[in-house]
Amino acid sequence: MPLPKLPTKPATLLLAKDYPKASGANPVPFPEHDEVPKKKSARGKSASERSEQSIPVLDVVTPTVLAEPLPPVAKKTARKGAAKTAAETPAVAAPTPAKVNYPAPVAAAPAPAAAPVAAEAAPATAKAPRAKVTPIKAEAPHPAKHKPVEVTIKSSTSRHADQIGGTKLFVLDTNVLMHDPTSLFRFEEHDVYLPMMTLEELDNHKKGMSEVARNARQVSRTLDALVANTDDDAIEQGIPLSKLGNKDAKGRLFFQTRLQIADLPEGLPQGKADNQILAVVRSLEADQEGRAVVLVSKDINMRIKARALGLPAEDYFNDHVLEDTDLLYSGIVQLPDDFWNKHGKDMESWQENKNGYSTTFYRVTGPFVPSLLVNQFVYLEPNNGEASFYGQVKQLNGKTAVIRVLRDYSHNKNNVWGVTARNREQNFALNLLMDPECDFVTLLGQAGTGKTLLALASGLAQVLETKLYNEIIVTRVTVPVGEDIGFLPGTEEEKMGPWMGAFDDNLEVLNKSDNDAGEWGRAATQDLIRSRIKIKSLNFMRGRTFVNKFLIIDEAQNLTPKQIKTLVTRAGPGTKILCLGNIAQIDTPYLTEGSSGLTYVVDRFKGWAHSGHVTLARGERSRLADHASDVL
Repeated sequence: MPLPKLPTKPATLLLAKDYPKASGANPVPFPEHDEVPKKKSARGKSASERSEQSIPVLDVVTPTVLAEPLPPVAKKTARKGAAKTAAETPAVAAPTPAKVNYPAPVAAAPAPAAAPVAAEAAPATAKAPRAKVTPIKAEAPHPAKHKPVEVTIKSSTSRHADQIGGTKLFVLDTNVLMHDPTSLFRFEEHDVYLPMMTLEELDNHKKGMSEVARNARQVSRTLDALVANTDDDAIEQGIPLSKLGNKDAKGRLFFQTRLQIADLPEGLPQGKADNQILAVVRSLEADQEGRAVVLVSKDINMRIKARALGLPAEDYFNDHVLEDTDLLYSGIVQLPDDFWNKHGKDMESWQENKNGYSTTFYRVTGPFVPSLLVNQFVYLEPNNGEASFYGQVKQLNGKTAVIRVLRDYSHNKNNVWGVTARNREQNFALNLLMDPECDFVTLLGQAGTGKTLLALASGLAQVLETKLYNEIIVTRVTVPVGEDIGFLPGTEEEKMGPWMGAFDDNLEVLNKSDNDAGEWGRAATQDLIRSRIKIKSLNFMRGRTFVNKFLIIDEAQNLTPKQIKTLVTRAGPGTKILCLGNIAQIDTPYLTEGSSGLTYVVDRFKGWAHSGHVTLARGERSRLADHASDVL
């Protein structure tokens, strides 16, 4: 087989600056390869040779789409009295001020809506009259990263009741009670109705040691306490929900005391529990005309079926800490550019020796101070070349605040177990992690921001170097990303080993930082570190008390508020607790960004003098991980 012929011309690569810029007109092919051939007349002459004859102008829109639009090839125009035509101009000639209107692209690469729809053409002695073309707005490109938005939508019946100020009757599905055992007392002045099928399903789920079974048993005990010492007539009239001391619950609790029959569409199985609850809601609407009857369910399909039948249905929103996670406390605030001008009039400054380091403090007074919180980080990075300021609010009293200047952990002399801060947020986090006065620290951030590495490095430094804590305890939720691989062999620590791969990876990075020790020295250091790190399961945490421990809770976004309360209350004297997680990676079923336990503690602990929070914004793992976090 003969070899192909070699190209006669060498290939050249153009720099990015040598490519022509986009002009907002239709993208067209390269002139060298896809140039429109010259049309021959009947006598064999080209159109450019017969420019004295009148040829109708034909606009052809080329459908070729390029990644970066190039200047369009000049269209061949021939008009009477023209000395030269566009076809006689070389393809490589630079564009000149003469313009020809092109229609805007509709489905091609997007162009700015306000840009004029005009393309540069080759020079011509006789200017062609400019045609009026209505610009067509191209659709804006979809953003590369879509953020799920949690929208709490009330039914129209509920909104109407809010407008007229009437009380509502909420019919509770079983999953609401099993999700939140205290949900009976969360409806303020409104009444609560429990169908008999809800009680039947509660009875079916009360057995077992799961969280759902415990919640079902707690609801049964609460209902028993409400019904106790109550006459039959009183049950018919409704039991006050404030009977057990819940002053916020001003409504009444109603049980289904008689058979309520309602017509449902044919084909729906009458024996199914969801359909029986829907029948109760329709019957209540018929019996209590003029009153808002709303079904509350955590089951999405149940709410869809109710809406399809014309029944008002809502989700249970009381477990949501925030309606929008963008409002979550970040722990960081940027000071205005004129902060020192407005707050530096009566400013005081002094130095104190704390934890073996000299620290500078400022006492400032001004209008920006009331918006701050204790242990919140403040920074000012002026653009005029002045030095940046990084501080932490330590005290607040009205319009007066005491701000402590932070220690710079980005400098190698202040490294923590060989780790230095690579960005502003990591420096804030290390100041929290190395502060013995801060007992509770929460770190939020996307994948690769350094949460686990910073926590482990600060823990090793304070356990092995300063000996502030006895040992490091690491735990996390055992929720698999995909399907479970089954039971794991060995002891508790061996069973938790596969779940702690992230800590093993970070320990490997921390051990490699010491190059002078050699292989034997690194092995001895690794054995010492392993002896001071304990891996525990969440299942056996209830009833324990940790004294002088450095407790790291990884993947805390998969914890419910009740579970995280169980963990945080395990802290004894001298214990520091860290909660790490990314609320965009929740694997626990029925848990959302707004109802996660990590979101719960961040919102509840903000402003406490012995806790701090930082949201890490910039990924430092690798350029591949950062790009994947943005585009996937």
